Amino acid sequence: MNRKRVLIIVAIAVLLIAAFITRGFGLIAKADEGPLTLYGNVDIREVDLGFRVGGRINSIEVEEGAAVTAGQLLATLDRSSLESRARQADAQIAAAEANLTKLRNGNRAQEIEQARARYAASQIAVAEADRDYRRREPLVGPGAISRDIWDQTVATRDRARAQAAEARAALSLLQAGARREDVAAAAAQVDAAIAQRSGTQVDLTDTQLFSQTDGIVVTRVNEPGAIVQPGATILTLAINAPMRVRAYIGEPDLTRINPGMAVEVSVDGNPRTYNGTIGYISPQAEFTPKSVETQDLRTDLVYRLRIIVTNPDDALRQGQPVTVKIPTARATQAR
Repeated sequence: MNRKRVLIIVAIAVLLIAAFITRGFGLIAKADEGPLTLYGNVDIREVDLGFRVGGRINSIEVEEGAAVTAGQLLATLDRSSLESRARQADAQIAAAEANLTKLRNGNRAQEIEQARARYAASQIAVAEADRDYRRREPLVGPGAISRDIWDQTVATRDRARAQAAEARAALSLLQAGARREDVAAAAAQVDAAIAQRSGTQVDLTDTQLFSQTDGIVVTRVNEPGAIVQPGATILTLAINAPMRVRAYIGEPDLTRINPGMAVEVSVDGNPRTYNGTIGYISPQAEFTPKSVETQDLRTDLVYRLRIIVTNPDDALRQGQPVTVKIPTARATQAR
């Protein structure tokens, strides 16, 4: 009897040791733990919309709670001051282009003829002044003419020669036309005026605020008549598509999932289950956020997941707590 009891005890011990050894080397897998359950929230995705330029708000086309689409006009600014600047810029372009055309075409033939006539008249005046100078010069020594008359004769000759030189230089300038440097400077003035007009046109375009994406108007921060600075928030828009869920997974379960894996998302008070797909797994660990309502993970390092969820009935709301189940999660192996 004692021998039989000993044999039973030995057999049980052998089985326990064998089980321990095989499990210790990972030869026996743990039982499938079933669907993996995670917790998180619907991502809050909001964008503050405003004008790039400042001014007085002319209109706001949407109310809070309105659904908007990409490209929809949301608000406008008063354009009167910018339109005045645009007209002024157009006038500056016209003046700069006229000046450039004048320099490139050179001086008119009539202007050159007038300068040539002035030069010819100055030459005649020089000839007359030289003749008087030569005629009176011998009379100075004997005292046949007064010193004042002689001084006046010399001054008249010098003045005539200076006026002739000036007339000749003016004629040469008209014949030569504008310098290349002047033409280049005039062309630069035209470019500057065009650039200023383009900038004004961009400002005019930016007096209209369009939605860049589909979404819901969450807040009207300002109202028509308000004067706002560039970049001031006019509307806050919630982006609902695609709907994203942020969830967290502990390191022991990290090997059970991979991007592209199908998930099921549910919320309290709603019997419906929403389909989703794991789109992103963070490569860096972080401490569990306070929003994760599970004591097992609160003090652990976890990895953030981004899950893309279909929301056909628009029942999911941003910031809403959700439960994520991954039915196809792989079972973990014993270590």
